[in-house]
Amino acid sequence: MHAHAAPVGAPADAFPINGTDFVEFWVGNAKQSALFYQHCLGFRLLAYAGPETGTRGRTSYVLEQGKIRLILTTALGPDDPIAHHVAVHGDGVRDIAMWVDDTASAFATAMARGAVAVQEPTVLTDEDGQVVIAAIQTYGDTIHSLVERREYRGAFLPGFASRSSEVSSPAVGLTYVDHCVGNVALGAMNRWVAFYRDVLGFSQLVSFDDKDISTEYSALMSKVMANGNGRIKFPINEPAGGKKKSQIEEYLDFYRGPGVQHLALATDDIIHAVRTLRAQGVGFLQVPGSYYDTVLDRVGTIDETLESLRDLGILVDRDDEGYLLQIFTKPVQDRPTLFFEIIQRKGAKSFGKGNFKALFEAIEREQALRGNL
Repeated sequence: MHAHAAPVGAPADAFPINGTDFVEFWVGNAKQSALFYQHCLGFRLLAYAGPETGTRGRTSYVLEQGKIRLILTTALGPDDPIAHHVAVHGDGVRDIAMWVDDTASAFATAMARGAVAVQEPTVLTDEDGQVVIAAIQTYGDTIHSLVERREYRGAFLPGFASRSSEVSSPAVGLTYVDHCVGNVALGAMNRWVAFYRDVLGFSQLVSFDDKDISTEYSALMSKVMANGNGRIKFPINEPAGGKKKSQIEEYLDFYRGPGVQHLALATDDIIHAVRTLRAQGVGFLQVPGSYYDTVLDRVGTIDETLESLRDLGILVDRDDEGYLLQIFTKPVQDRPTLFFEIIQRKGAKSFGKGNFKALFEAIEREQALRGNL
């Protein structure tokens, strides 16, 4: 066992964080992306900003499911920073926003602890009240907005108009953002671990080394940083030496630098969720059928039938506190970059270490088809 538990002790958050406020994607075509997330992933349209609402130069669609809010934003001209971001990275995550009680105080604390400012605290107002928002830099071109919304009653943020979906899809049952994983370059993982520790006061939940996460061809290292209440969890990956190009290196090559590799979305019924997502056109990585021949020897008794997990390709793992069920989509754009994980926790606080080998072999089969292994 090479996974290392964090030292026991009360985490000392630099400032209170209530959870993930939103995740913003910068994309090439927000109108069409919004249809994908509604039809295929079961999100509903909540709000819109664009020329019709007084926003110039870009459009944004806000989608909601459970406590998950995604923003899809597109530039309307080639000289916009959003257009440059999409040209370099393809569709990807720009902003993992955190919901705070006091943006000005949180921002000042982060700056005093070494953060790099992207946006000073700014008050946005409309007839529904006000939101205070600021932003700091994290790895690559990714940022963290700090959002204070206690004085706001509107649908989303000032500048956005309420909109409702014209697409009706069956309910998937995704509930909240469980964790967001970042890929960084070889040698940079500990720098970003230190950033989350020193600037935001996060603590390290667990780490994995290349003995945990390796196949015949590739390996990676990973450390998981979390805030005190556990609502924000950021695993950070870097490649490790292997015979061939690792999935992390493939991501870094195609994303043209560090960025968000995947978002893990929680559900209370993964079998229903995955069955629905598959029927609506979401593609998932497939592990070999032989995975299921021995999985119960490893994880013991579970509530679900093995047949249902095998039929859908759902993985299962156990830790000291329970078990979890998880599955990973194929990349949701043509570049082999961002994908999603669907996860159901039944007591387990871990991240599926027992599944890493099977999962990475599945990813490598996809890499080989792309000629990138």
